[in-house]
Amino acid sequence: MKTIVVLHNPVLADAPQDEQDVLVQAEEVSGALETLGFKAIRLPLMLLDESFTAKIREISPACIFNLVESSLGDARLIHMAPALLDHLGIPYTGASTEAIFLTSHKVLSKRLLTFNRIAPPAWFMPGYDPVAELVFPGTYIIKALWEEASVGIDETSVVKASNLAELENLVDLRSRHLGLMCFAEQYIEGREFNISLLARDGQPETLPAAEIRFDLPKSRYNIVDYRAKWDLDSIEYQGTRRCFDFPDNDEPLLDELRTIALLCWNVFELSGYNRVDFRVDISGKPFVLEVNANPCISPDSGFVAAAHKAGLTYPMIIERIVGDALPDMLSLSSDSPSTAGNT
Repeated sequence: MKTIVVLHNPVLADAPQDEQDVLVQAEEVSGALETLGFKAIRLPLMLLDESFTAKIREISPACIFNLVESSLGDARLIHMAPALLDHLGIPYTGASTEAIFLTSHKVLSKRLLTFNRIAPPAWFMPGYDPVAELVFPGTYIIKALWEEASVGIDETSVVKASNLAELENLVDLRSRHLGLMCFAEQYIEGREFNISLLARDGQPETLPAAEIRFDLPKSRYNIVDYRAKWDLDSIEYQGTRRCFDFPDNDEPLLDELRTIALLCWNVFELSGYNRVDFRVDISGKPFVLEVNANPCISPDSGFVAAAHKAGLTYPMIIERIVGDALPDMLSLSSDSPSTAGNT
């Protein structure tokens, strides 16, 4: 029986729910790996502790299942986990060091998308030259540069600015309020979609498209903020339902979103699994909000919901992810029969 280490960031007992969620992922992934015939060992990443690397070498895992979402409590260091594993020469699941860095730095990600003729919303960040024309007066949403899981986003994140100086001031105020580097992104009035991708035989496969159906008070902007993701009793959560059912006349749009999502996979040289989030304006033009390398795979996550819609069980999802990191995975597990033939 071969061993896979399930690596995650350390989580304090009083950490907020978005940080606690990685422990749920680690538990579920470990259970799936054991179902597949592997021995799973959960370990928190201790980046500056030499005993941690010694422990990894002692275990000598066949693979690391990388669930790390930050290092040293800082989302800016998320790429340090795969970088360390590159240094140790140990294969790991999901995106590479370079891909994680580029997709996690939202402004660099948008610049790379634009260079490859994939449209993100127009954006502004002090110190960077925007590559798309900003519209004034205009409506913008201010986001943290590195954070995921809608951290730092609430109803006050959407602002109106009459000129660049005012927008810059609003970004500065938000950065000070959150204690995080922030940028502004043009608010796109319209629909929101998620396209998840999962590797199969070395190639990305799109999973069923999902739309976030907004049913929020008219006074609110249609955004998926922190409460919409994490506060189950909130009007934000109740008013942002995921839907997989579409009328036939949406199929051309969905095909376009799938094509763009596959382009994003290639542009960022992704692997394993990812999710691309879109807004589609009232004219039907899609904009890429984010390319999420190694998205959340908790049982109630959007990615897992899309995979279930495609007929995949949770162990099948995990097998596909590990199989992309270890093409000879089936010979590395125990004598338990593989689920690969059922996918």
